Amino acid sequence: MPRSPSLCPDCESFDRRSFLKSASAATLAGVAMPMLVGQAGVYAAPTAKSSAETAVGRFFTSLSAEQKKTLCFSFDNELRTKISANWHITKPKVGSDFFSKDQQAIVSEIVKNVTSEEGYTRLKKQMDEDAGGLDEFSVAMFGEPGNGPFEWELTGRHLTLRADGNSVDKAAFGGPIIYGHGEENPKENIYHYQTQQVNEVFKALDAKQSEKALVAKAPNEAAVALQGDKGSFPGIGVSELSADQKQLVTKTIQVLLSPYRQEDVDEAMEIVKAAGGLDKLHMAFYQQEDLGKDKVWDIWRVEGPSFVWHFRGAPHVHAYINIGMANKG
Repeated sequence: MPRSPSLCPDCESFDRRSFLKSASAATLAGVAMPMLVGQAGVYAAPTAKSSAETAVGRFFTSLSAEQKKTLCFSFDNELRTKISANWHITKPKVGSDFFSKDQQAIVSEIVKNVTSEEGYTRLKKQMDEDAGGLDEFSVAMFGEPGNGPFEWELTGRHLTLRADGNSVDKAAFGGPIIYGHGEENPKENIYHYQTQQVNEVFKALDAKQSEKALVAKAPNEAAVALQGDKGSFPGIGVSELSADQKQLVTKTIQVLLSPYRQEDVDEAMEIVKAAGGLDKLHMAFYQQEDLGKDKVWDIWRVEGPSFVWHFRGAPHVHAYINIGMANKG
């Protein structure tokens, strides 16, 4: 049974026109510290021949003319740059008779191929509990695979996923993505493990560092525009941490990215490198809405010139991620 939505103003739609771009070459699993702090390498990213994108191509080819009228948009349509924790770009649900059984199977294949094995299992549980399963989500196509830039997008309650074959240059995941879970008991929320990991960094800080990292009030959860080199970032800079503390940050980012396919992880990490490495990131922990008053900070943010990961864990999880190379000037 899907969970009944709790009152949550931030579940309403939010427009964000700045969908910026990313790149990659180093995997995060087992990554050594210098790989995140060193010079940028050759950009790596998913391609039109990646497994998810190949499935997207088959999905597009399978669509009838009538289906295309409902599901397909030009690549530059503004709907592609809208983000929300709860919305549907198109009305037909994946499980409806608008789609054939073969098309429904391809949608499931795409979702599986843009996630890791662990991430897919977790995502299936979230979709089941929040909405009643993948059948209750919707898909949209921007552009045409094999004929210029394209992007496939899945939207619904607490979820936005994309597959674009690197059509959006230097933008990890093809642009901002969203995940969440409606469970309000932190111990039962399937993403609370991320808060626990991030708070390991906070526990490793000394008193002076903790004072700098702890912020009273969080920004709007959907305020994830990339600021570039001239940006102002809350919390404590990773550059101010010791080598051991930085290693813990590296592990934390590994944990955050682990639900996604390796190609997207590679691209995200190359973007971080290209923007100056781990030292350019900041971490902020927010006193606001500390569930249980246990000082395990449920709202936190990791941000730098090319990276924003905003996690709101109270009353339930909404997470907005935007990793890409910000426009100059």
